[in-house]
Amino acid sequence: MHVVITGANRGIGQALLTRYQSRGDKTTGTSRAGGPLATLDVTDPASHEAFANQLADTPIDLLICNAGVYLDKGETLNDGYPAQKWADTFAANVTGVFLTIQSLLPNLRQANAAKVAIISSQMASHTRAPGGSYIYRASKAAVLNVGRNLSTELAPEGIAVGIYHPGWVSTDMGGATAPTTVDQSADGLVARFDELAMASTGCFRTFDGEDHPY
Repeated sequence: MHVVITGANRGIGQALLTRYQSRGDKTTGTSRAGGPLATLDVTDPASHEAFANQLADTPIDLLICNAGVYLDKGETLNDGYPAQKWADTFAANVTGVFLTIQSLLPNLRQANAAKVAIISSQMASHTRAPGGSYIYRASKAAVLNVGRNLSTELAPEGIAVGIYHPGWVSTDMGGATAPTTVDQSADGLVARFDELAMASTGCFRTFDGEDHPY
């Protein structure tokens, strides 16, 4: 199985990459800086084109859209949330996910029963609306919507799409007080991706197997 993981240079993405490598799957991890990983800046259309060309004629069995940003921590409603942070966040968390999937569709179509896994967040759900983090919440809600619509459009081609909450994870993004470890999240997500099938396409699930309300 060939697994492609965006944002695989740290945190959950890195842990997922390690797990797939350890079980013998072919892996392609990406990062904005490249280095030992493939170079992909998900906000840059030219970078998507270059990465897709690099993988030309290589089937992708599982595409994990993990790369993302959380730029509006600490912003206040009275004078925070500047327009540029909205633009930068949506470029990575929404447009970047869509462009990743769009540019790699030929590779997904070459595989047998390909899967796409989109990392969203419980903060996307309308059932969790305590205020704050408006930009991040909106971006994760938007990518949840993108995933749901893609699951419908790609269903006739046999490509399953799942959207996932990875947990509140102790990473640079989640912070040191987060209750879920990277290992717990990665182990759960691998299990969720393994079980993703056409029968569950369009699902919004937590890393530990619960269906999350939209």
